[in-house]
Amino acid sequence: MTRHLSGHIKLNNNPKKTQMKKVIYLAAVAGLAMAFTVAKVEIKIKGSDTVLPLAQKEAEMYMKKNTDASITVGGGGSGVGIAALIDGSTDICMSSRDLKMEEKLKLKDKKVKEVIIAFDALSVIVNPGNKVSKLTREQIEGIYTGAITNWKDVGGDDEKIVAYSRETSSGTYEFFKEHVMSKKNYASTVLNMPATGAIVQSVSQTKGAIGYVGLAYVNKTVKDIAVSYDGKTFVNASVKAAKDKTYPISRPLYYFYAGDLEAKVKPFIDYALSAEGQKIVSEVDYVPVK
Repeated sequence: MTRHLSGHIKLNNNPKKTQMKKVIYLAAVAGLAMAFTVAKVEIKIKGSDTVLPLAQKEAEMYMKKNTDASITVGGGGSGVGIAALIDGSTDICMSSRDLKMEEKLKLKDKKVKEVIIAFDALSVIVNPGNKVSKLTREQIEGIYTGAITNWKDVGGDDEKIVAYSRETSSGTYEFFKEHVMSKKNYASTVLNMPATGAIVQSVSQTKGAIGYVGLAYVNKTVKDIAVSYDGKTFVNASVKAAKDKTYPISRPLYYFYAGDLEAKVKPFIDYALSAEGQKIVSEVDYVPVK
């Protein structure tokens, strides 16, 4: 009887032991999952819409190779990215322009690092139905300052010019004003758009429209205009023309980051400058730095 009871007790203990093993196993799995979550490297990138398609592709490929990395990329313009760098809400700022003096002063304590990750040709685009195929810098300036308001004045049809621009927070807006418009003010009639893609869409849908966008955004729905700075040689925007500097409206594209975040973001920055990262630059129609 005693032996039978003892055996009976032994049988009843097995489910408890099994359950205990399950609990221990699940706890171990949960612990590993927690450890994995803690080890995840999260990087925030924000800023230039021009750099956006490049950064998105680089982030996507980087995360495939580095499963412990989680990268979020958002646009809004270079000014938005720089403001986020100043207030510490982004790890890397994408920019299509250099830092202004007042921005450098605000970022002085952060010991910001500047990295040129690509070059861009800023393309001037019109609607495909527009017969104008070339413009001088002075003509483009006249259009955007409001001095020229009809396409017939630059060799086109008798059609009102509808000029599109990026908004003031955009590095492209700043670059265009400085290097194409000789720092003159935009006309009040110029329509400011919140994103580069919106300019492409608007120009594609409006016959009298003109806009300017980073080369990566140019597609078959718009027509690229040949530009001249000397009134004689007209060149269309292209990777080749930007690389050999025959296209006059070219510029560097930047990543900025705070010095104390170097250990966190440097692996991604290094990837952007690697052979694979620079191949992506070419794939999105920008010019590699190497």
